[in-house]
Parts: sequence; C-alpha cells; structure tokens
Amino acid sequence: MESQKDKIILDAAVIGTGMAGISAALTLAARGKKFKIFGNAGLSEKIEKAHVINNYPGLYGKTGAEFCLELKNQLKALKIEITEKRITNVYNMGKYFSLLSGMEQFDAKTIIISTGVDFGKPLPGEEQFLGRGVSYCATCDGMLYKGKTVVVLAYSKSEEKEAEFLLSICSKIFYVAMYKETVEIPASESLEIVRDVPKEIIGSLKAQKLVLEDKTIEADCIFILRESIMPSALLQGLEMDGNHIAVDRKCCTNIPGCFAAGDVTGTPYQYAKAAGEGNIAAVSAAAYLDKADK
Repeated sequence: MESQKDKIILDAAVIGTGMAGISAALTLAARGKKFKIFGNAGLSEKIEKAHVINNYPGLYGKTGAEFCLELKNQLKALKIEITEKRITNVYNMGKYFSLLSGMEQFDAKTIIISTGVDFGKPLPGEEQFLGRGVSYCATCDGMLYKGKTVVVLAYSKSEEKEAEFLLSICSKIFYVAMYKETVEIPASESLEIVRDVPKEIIGSLKAQKLVLEDKTIEADCIFILRESIMPSALLQGLEMDGNHIAVDRKCCTNIPGCFAAGDVTGTPYQYAKAAGEGNIAAVSAAAYLDKADK
C-alpha cells in the first residue's frame, strides 16, 4: 500500500469545468502550481448551448459553441488537461484534502469548488438516505447492487452511459429521464424508461422507494445523477448561504484551504463574474500555499 509519505499531493484541485473552473486553472498554471481540474472535457453545457454571447468583453456576437472551442484551444495550448472524473466526496484531512471518485483518490493541499448550480434542490429524503440506498455515482457504487433493482434519476443526457454501465451489473433499471432530449438507450426487459416527476425518497433504515407524481418505484438503490453535487454533501462542514457556498471577497470559505468561485457562490450567474471569481480563488489559493511553505 502506498504510504502517506509516497503519495503525490497536488497544490490544488479544481472541481468543475465551467467559466470559474477554467479561469482558476489558467491562473494556477500561470503561478506554476501543480494542479488538476476535474470535470467534463466538453466543458460547460451552459456555455456551449448559449445562442449568442453579448455581455462578455471581447466576445460580442460569438455563439456559445464558438466560445467553448476557443476555451478548449486555450487549455490545449497551455497543456492543461481535464481529468474526467466525477468527484463525489471531499474529506478535510487537516493539512490537505482527499477527493474521491469511485475507488480513486486524489490529494490536494487546496481545493477550488466551481461546480455551478446544476445540483438543484435535494429531494425530500435524499440527504437522509445518502450512503444508505441513495448514491451520486453509478460507477462508484454500482457493484454493490449486482443483480439488484435500481433507479437512475438522470438530469443530463450524458448519464445514459452510466445506465449502460449498470445494465451489465443490475437485473432491473428504471431510467427516469429528467431532460427533454430523446433517450437513446433502448428499452428492454432489464431497462424501463420513465418520464415522470420525482417527489420524494422514502424508506426506513435505508431508501426503499422513489415516489413519483404518477407512480412509486421500489428499488435497492436510487442513483441521482446531476451535473454537480450539493456542496454541503460534497464537503462536510462547508458553510452555506442558502443553496450557495458562503465566501468572502477573496473567495475563501469557512474551511482553510478551501475556496469557491462562480455560480456556486451566488448571483449574478454571469460568465464575467464567474471568470473573475475563478481568478480570485486561484490567486487566494496560491497565496495560501506560499504562506504555508514559508
């Protein structure tokens, strides 16, 4: 087993590939810090699907797809690679943070949370049964439910690949599609596609049922797959301001070494604000690291 002494500890880990996360990564690279940025290599659907961008300096008239391409080219030119891992838990270890993605673990002295606001409001029962029949990661926990019946509550079309993975493990999957696009994985005896509105999760010692507007599904596990995870569930002890992470003007949270930027810190939900905060969070993280090294 790898000892703590032998572990590679990053200077920083950036969680999220929207405007704030990209801005933070660019600043960390300019400061010569050792870091990883975790998220989607396609960057942000919010940016990519924008019809036209007229409120960001220098981008007047550009489409979101054009802007996304420019961002990808910039990251490629600077040799900044996106680590396509879903971070499901972050643990504060005192002098560093441990980030978990399935069976993989990444350690970093600082973290910058820039996950946006796509996590939505938790369902009644969701937080109560998290880890007890409710999971945020199919590839992480799927093997625990081999031969079982599960629900996949999918908020993005990209989650279809998670359902395909579960098909190789579970006996029955109820795929609840929360997006408008056509579901391309074919229905079968093992996979039932559901179009309905989730209301709550109920159970006793563990989650047992997902209550929808028109039906109730009994299952051994309910996988809730959103673009991002509620920050308070991602990192225990993180101070919140409603559904947003509470930060000061330097993008510092209440946890030393943890910073946050972009939509996840509150309104306005604007690219310019997110880019600015990503830069501030990275500058603050760099200052924190430099002070710790002295």
